Amino acid sequence: MPGKMLTPSPNWYCSRCSDSSPRGVLGFGAKNSIYLLESSRGERATPRYAAQLGTQPAFTYRLTPPQDLPQALPSNSTNPSVKVWDIQTRTVLKEHTAHQSPIAAVHWSPLKKELVVSGDEKGIVICWWYSRNETHHFFPEPRNIFCLSCSPHNEDHVAVGYRDGMIVIIDINRKGEVIHRLRGHDGEIHFLSWCPQLCEKSLFGHCDTTSETEGLNGELVKEDTAKDYFLASGSRDQTIRIWNSTNGKGVMTLKLPSLKRRGGTDLGIKERIWLTVLWSRTRVTQLISSSFGGELLLWDLTKSGKQKWTLLGSSSEGQNHSRIVFNLSSVCLQDNSELLLSTSMDRDVKCWDLNTLDCVWTQPTLGGFVYSLAFSPVNVGSLAIGVGDSMIRVWDTLSLQSAYDIKTLWQGIKSKVTALCWHLTKEGTLAFGTEDGKVGIFDIYSNKPPQISSSYHRKTVYALAWGSPLPPITTGGDGDGPGMMLYSCAGEGIILQHNPWKLAADAQDINRLIRETNGITHKLPGRSELNWKPDGETLAIGNDDGSIEIFQAPRLKLLCSIQTHHKLLNAIRWNHPHGSQPDLGYLIASGSNSAVIYVHNLKTVLEDPPATPITVTEPFRTLAGHTAKVTSLAWSPHHDAMLVSACYDGTAQVWDVLKEEPLCNFRGHVGRLFGVQWSPVDADSVWTGGDDFTVRLWEVSKQEHTRPPKGKKAAEMDKKRANCSKLKSKKVKKRNEKGSAGQEDGNAESSTQNVASSRNGDADREEEEDCPNEAETPKLVNGISQTPEALEEPRAQEIQRPSTPTTARSQTPPVRKERLKDKRERAEAAMRKKKGRSALPLSTVNDHRSKDDLHSDCVNLANILYSKESVGQRRPGSQEEIQLGLFVDRPALYRMFEEEGRNHLEAGHPEICYQLMLWKGDVRGALEMATERRELNDTLVAMAPMAGYAVWMKTIEAFCKQLCFQEQYVKAATYLLSIHKVYEAVKVLQSHQLFREAIAIAKAHLQPDDPVLKELYTSCAAVMEKDGHYTIAAKCYLTSKSPYDAAKILAKKGDAASLKTAAEVASIAGEKELSSLFSSRCALDLLSLRNWLGAQEVLRPQESLLGQRLVLCTYELLYRYLANRDLILWKSMNTPCYHNWTLLNDQPLINSVTAVWQSEFGITGDNADRLKIAHQQLRMTDHPEASPNTPTRLLMLHLSHEVSLSITCMLLSDWAQMVTVQLKAVLRCVNAGDFILMQQISKIVLPEGADFISDLEVKLTGTDSLGLAALRSLQAFLCYGQVYELWWKLAKDRSGVSPLTVGQQSGTEEQPKAERAGGEEEGPQADGGRASPGLPAEALGLADATHEPLTAPGQLLARCACFLSHDHARLQALQRRTADVQRVVAELVSQHQLRPSEAEGVQESEPEPDQGAGPEPEPVEISPPNHRSSELPLSKEETNSMTTLMQQLRDITQQQSELPEGVKLYAFPDVVESCLVLLSISSLDPSILPPGLRDRAVTLAQTYGTSRTHQRAIRRFLREAV
Repeated sequence: MPGKMLTPSPNWYCSRCSDSSPRGVLGFGAKNSIYLLESSRGERATPRYAAQLGTQPAFTYRLTPPQDLPQALPSNSTNPSVKVWDIQTRTVLKEHTAHQSPIAAVHWSPLKKELVVSGDEKGIVICWWYSRNETHHFFPEPRNIFCLSCSPHNEDHVAVGYRDGMIVIIDINRKGEVIHRLRGHDGEIHFLSWCPQLCEKSLFGHCDTTSETEGLNGELVKEDTAKDYFLASGSRDQTIRIWNSTNGKGVMTLKLPSLKRRGGTDLGIKERIWLTVLWSRTRVTQLISSSFGGELLLWDLTKSGKQKWTLLGSSSEGQNHSRIVFNLSSVCLQDNSELLLSTSMDRDVKCWDLNTLDCVWTQPTLGGFVYSLAFSPVNVGSLAIGVGDSMIRVWDTLSLQSAYDIKTLWQGIKSKVTALCWHLTKEGTLAFGTEDGKVGIFDIYSNKPPQISSSYHRKTVYALAWGSPLPPITTGGDGDGPGMMLYSCAGEGIILQHNPWKLAADAQDINRLIRETNGITHKLPGRSELNWKPDGETLAIGNDDGSIEIFQAPRLKLLCSIQTHHKLLNAIRWNHPHGSQPDLGYLIASGSNSAVIYVHNLKTVLEDPPATPITVTEPFRTLAGHTAKVTSLAWSPHHDAMLVSACYDGTAQVWDVLKEEPLCNFRGHVGRLFGVQWSPVDADSVWTGGDDFTVRLWEVSKQEHTRPPKGKKAAEMDKKRANCSKLKSKKVKKRNEKGSAGQEDGNAESSTQNVASSRNGDADREEEEDCPNEAETPKLVNGISQTPEALEEPRAQEIQRPSTPTTARSQTPPVRKERLKDKRERAEAAMRKKKGRSALPLSTVNDHRSKDDLHSDCVNLANILYSKESVGQRRPGSQEEIQLGLFVDRPALYRMFEEEGRNHLEAGHPEICYQLMLWKGDVRGALEMATERRELNDTLVAMAPMAGYAVWMKTIEAFCKQLCFQEQYVKAATYLLSIHKVYEAVKVLQSHQLFREAIAIAKAHLQPDDPVLKELYTSCAAVMEKDGHYTIAAKCYLTSKSPYDAAKILAKKGDAASLKTAAEVASIAGEKELSSLFSSRCALDLLSLRNWLGAQEVLRPQESLLGQRLVLCTYELLYRYLANRDLILWKSMNTPCYHNWTLLNDQPLINSVTAVWQSEFGITGDNADRLKIAHQQLRMTDHPEASPNTPTRLLMLHLSHEVSLSITCMLLSDWAQMVTVQLKAVLRCVNAGDFILMQQISKIVLPEGADFISDLEVKLTGTDSLGLAALRSLQAFLCYGQVYELWWKLAKDRSGVSPLTVGQQSGTEEQPKAERAGGEEEGPQADGGRASPGLPAEALGLADATHEPLTAPGQLLARCACFLSHDHARLQALQRRTADVQRVVAELVSQHQLRPSEAEGVQESEPEPDQGAGPEPEPVEISPPNHRSSELPLSKEETNSMTTLMQQLRDITQQQSELPEGVKLYAFPDVVESCLVLLSISSLDPSILPPGLRDRAVTLAQTYGTSRTHQRAIRRFLREAV
C-alpha cells in the first residue's frame, strides 16, 4: 500500500471501532475494511498508513490489538464472525462463526494472549481461545450487549455493558457467573475502561451513595486486599461513573459540563451524545472523556471542587473536533509520555499530547464516494477531491509541513459533490457541481461561502469546464467581462454557460447557440460530457447516444461528429499540446459505457475546417481491455500519448496510445472507480478515487499486472439482470440498509448508487439496483471475481455442536428455499400482462359473488322478464340489482350506465364516465359535463359534430379555453382555425409570444397588406431584441418596412461583423447617413485589430467618408514608419494586415503619403474639387486634447488626422492653417508626455528642418501675423527637442551618466548631494513606450531610435534664441502667479466653510512640514518639459484678505492683456526650463554656448525663475562658471 492515501472515515456509533497497539499503530474499522495508521513519535509527527486488511462481507465494527502479539489484530462485523488478522501479511489467521446474531463488542484479553471475548445483540458472550480454536458460550443477562472489556488485573473477569444501562462483571472461569451488577446509569453504556493499575480504596474518596449496587457472591471479595481495581463507564445519560470492581460499589459520578462553545449546547446535540471514556495509562488519577460537541475533557479524579475537568486543545482555536467523538485510545512512548488518538463524526482522526493537551496532528478521512479529482493548473500539487459526504477536500500534496495538509470546504453544499474544475489562470478559484444540480465557485483562500449560480440543473451535475466565452456573453477588449466562463453538464442532458462575474444572472443554454449557428431544427441529443481544447478554440461535447461533436468557438460551428461509441459518453479528454510531437495535441480520448476507449486524431479537421460538418466513424487508436463502463480519463503531462483510465471494473489502466498496448493495471481499490488524475510533478505517480471511500496514490512502475482482469461478458450480465425482479432488488436493498449501521452518510452511499451508476436514463440505474442478494452475487476483491461462502452453512454446523449449560442460542431457519420460491413467483408476476380498467366494475363485482347470490340473480331475472306482478316492484340496473341492467331493457341499461358513471367520477376516472354517456348516445350531455369540468379531450371534440353545428362551435371554443389554461396554445390555435377564427388564433399565439407560429398562420390565411402582419413583425422584433436575438429582430423589421430599425438592431451587438452588416443593410435601404456612421465605427474596430485592409474595404463604398479614408491611409503609413524603426507599437494579439502600398524609405513620409493619396484616392493639387471635399471633411472633425493617459492607439489616430489635415493645407497652399495644425500635432505629443513621438512628428511635418521653417517664414511674413506666431512656437518646440538631445549626448560623453547625476560630485553647501543636483527629474513614464525628456538618451533608446545625426552644436545653439522669448517667459510667470493666487483663494474658501472644531481637527491631523524619519533629498533642478515647479508661496501680508488676492488677479490679468495676441494664443516651451538646460550645457562644455546667449539665458532665468528650485540651480551654474 502506498504511503499516501485518504481512507474512509472510522465507523460511527461503535463502542470500540478503533484501538492502538503499544507500537503506535492505530487500527480502525472503516466501511467494510480495517485500516492501520502508523504514527511517528514527536510533536511534528506525521501519520502514515501501514496496511489495509481485506474486506469483510459486512461492516467492520470492533477491533482491539493484543498486547503480546503485535502482528495480530482481531475484528468482528455485523455478520456473526470474529477474525484474527496478521497485519504483516494482511491475511486471516483464525476465524470463528459461533455467534448467531450480529456481534456488538469484542475485546482481546490483556492477560491471556490467546483469549478473545465477544458479545452479540442477543446477550451471548463467547470466549474464544483461537490457538486451539475452542469457544465457550455464556448468557449472563437476557439483554442487548453494547460493549465489553476484559480486566487487566484478573484474567477471568469481564465487564459487560448493556443497552439499558446495566453493567455486569462476570467470571468466565465459573461458567460466566455474575460477580457484580452495577446499577446507576439510565442509558446505554457506550464504553468501559479499566484503571490500568491497582489503587488504594481511599484514592478516589468516599463511595457514591446515590448508586444502587448489588453483590451476588460476596464471599469472593477479599476484605483484606490492600488495593482494589476500578472501572470507569460512560453512558448516554451524560454521566461518567467510577466503580470499585472489588466490592461492586460506585465510587464517583461525573456529570458532563455544558460548555459555552459556539453559543452553547442545544438539545439536539445532547440527544446525539456519545460518551466514551479512557483511563490514562501513565496517570491513574486522570480520565479522558468525550463531550457534547466534539470536545475532549481531562478529568482529575483527585481534584476537589465541582470543576474536575480540563479542556484539551484550549490553547488555540480549531484544535478540537467539531462533532461528537466515538472512540479513544492511547499510546505510551519511551519517555513515559502518552499520546491520545481520537475518532469523531467530523471524519478526522486526531493525535493529542497529554503532557501539553494540544493536538499533534490531524488525519482527515472520507465519508462518501470519491466522485471527482482535479489538480490545480496554477497551484501545482493542489488536489481537489469531491466526496459524497457533501464536502470538498483540497489537499496540498507538495506541502513540506505535513503530508496531509488538507483543507475542508463545506459551506453552501447540501448534497454530494460530483464534479470539480479549477480555474485555468486564477489561483484558488474552484468550481463544483452537486447531486442536486447546484453549481458554485469557491475561493479556497477565503473563508467566505461559495458563490452559487442562480441557475440550477434538474439532475446531477457530472461535468464542469472553464472555457472561452460564447455569445450572448462576450468579453470586451477593455476588460468589461470575464475572460473565461464556467460550463456545466448535468443528467438532464443540457450544458449551461455561467458568467462567474454574474452568477445571479440566468445561465445560458448553449444548445440555442448551436441551433442558430448550424441551422439545426431537429431534436438535439442529450449532453453527457464536455471538454475544451487547451487553446480555448475548440469544444468537444459527448452525448448520451455515444456521439461526440466538435465545435469551433465562439459561434460553436459544428466541425465534425464522431460516431464510434454507441453508448453514453462518460469521459472526453483532449491531449496536452506541450509534448515533443506537436501533432499529438490534436488527439482526443473518449470513454463510454461500452468499456472501450477510442482515440481520434482531429488534426485535419482543426487545421482545415470543412465547409460542412463531416462524420468520423473510424478511430485513430482503440484501447480495449476494460470489462465495464469507463468513468474517467487523464493524459500524462510527462509522456507523449500516455493515457490512464478509471473503470467500473475496479481498476485503473495505463495505456500506450500510439502502440495500443496496456502498460500496467492498478487493482488497489475495492469497488468501482470514478476519478483518476496523473500527478503534475511525478511522472510515475497516479491518483485514483472510487466508491470504496478512498483516494490512493500509486506508482506506475511498481504494478504487477499489465491488463485489466477478465470479467463476465456483457450478454451474461444482461441475462442475469433480466432474471432478477425489481421488487426483489428493492427488498434486498432495504435489508442491507437496515443491517448497515455505523455511518449515516455511508449508508446513503452504499444504498443509493444511481448518481454514480448512470449519467442519464434509468437503464444504468437498473444495472446497479436490480442485482441479487450479496450472499448470491460474486464480489470483486482487488479486481478479481470471487464468490463468498453461504452464510447459512456455518450456522448449521454450529447447531450440531454441544453447547454449555449457560449458552443461549438462536437458530436460523432455512430460508434459502423460500427465497428461491419468492423469486420465481415475482418473476412470473412481472411477466403477466397488465389488464385495462373495466368500464363496468360494479356490475362485474356483483357477477363474482357467492354461488347462492348468483342463483338468486337468476331467479330475480326470471321474475322480471316473465312475471307481470313484479314489473313495478323492481328497478334492475341500479343499487343491488345493477348487474341485471345488461339482461333487461334499455332503461335498465341506462340506469346501470348512470350508476357506473357516478362511480367512475367518484373514483377519479371521468373519461370512462364520458365513454358510457357516448355509448348511451348522449353526446350533448357528455360534452356539457366535460366542458363544465374542463375535461374535454380530442375524442369528445371529434364527437361534437354529431350533436349539431351550434354544439360543435361551442365545444371548440370551450376546448380552446381549456387548452390555453393547460398552456397548449398551438393546439388551441389549430382548433380555432378549424372554426375559421383566424384572428383569434393569431391573437392567442401572439399573446403568449409564439411569434413564429402566429406569423406562419397569419401569412397563410391573411392578405399581405393586412395590418395584423405588420403588428406581428413589430412585436416579434421587440421581443427578439430584448432576448438578444438581433438577427431575427432585424429580419422582422425589414419585413415590416422599417430598415432603419433593422440596421440599428444589427449594430447593437457592436462587433465588427455586425457593424459591417448593418452598414450594408442601411446602404441598400437608402439610409446613407446611418450607413456612414456604422461604416466608421466598423473601421475603427478593425483599426484596433491593426486590420487596415479591412478598414479601407468597409469605408470604400462611403464617399462621405473620404476624409476618414485618408486618415486611415496616413495612419497605416505612419504606423509602418514608426514600427520599422522600433519606436512605437501597441500590444495586440492580431497580426497587422497591410495594403500593398510601397513605403519609399528614401523619401520623407509626407511624400509617401501624397504619392499613395494620388494613386489610390485621386487626391492631387490639380483636382481641387475633390481635395477641397476631403479638406472640409477633415476640418469638421475635432479631437480632445491629449493627456498622459491617452491610449497609444487613440493618440496615433489623432496625430494621423492632424498630419492628414496639414497635408491637405499644404496642397491647397494654406500655409498659416498648415503651421497651426502642425503645431497642434507637436503639442499633442507634448501633452501626452511622449517625447520620442514628438521628435518623430517634428521630423515628419518639417522634413527639411530649419530650411523648411525659413521658407515658411518668408511666405507668412507680412501676410498672417498669427500664422507667423504659430510658426515661431513650432520652431521653438523643434529646437527644444534638439537641445535636449544635445544635453543628453554631452552628459553621456563626459561622465557616462545621465544629467540626473551631474553636479552630485561637486558643491560645498550643507545640503545633501541629491539637493545639489540642481534639477527635479521624474522617473520614466511607463505608458506604452512614452518617455520624458528628463532622462538620458540611452534610457529612452534614442541612440537606436534616431538615425539622423544631431545638428552641429554650434548651429543648433545659435538657433536656440527662438525659445528665449521675454514675452513668453513673462506670460508663463504670470500664469504660475495666477495659479498660486487661485490656490490661496481656494484654501481661504475651504477654511471658511469648515466649522471651527472641524478646522482644528484638520489642523491637528496634518503633519508638520519638518516631520519625518530624516531629511528627504531635494529634487533635482532641471524639470521635465511638462513639469510646473511650485513658485515661492505668497507672503502673509499678501494673503491677509480676499480683497488683496482679487486685486492681484486683476493686476495679473491687466499685465497679460498687454502681451501680444500671438504670444497668448499658441503654446510655447517653458522658457525658464530651457534656460536652465542651456546653462547645464554650458557647464558641461563652456565653449559650445555663445556668451551672449548664455547671458541672455541667465537674465531670463533670474528674472522669471522665482521658485526655490530655479534659484538654487541658477546659483550653482553661476558658481561653476566662476
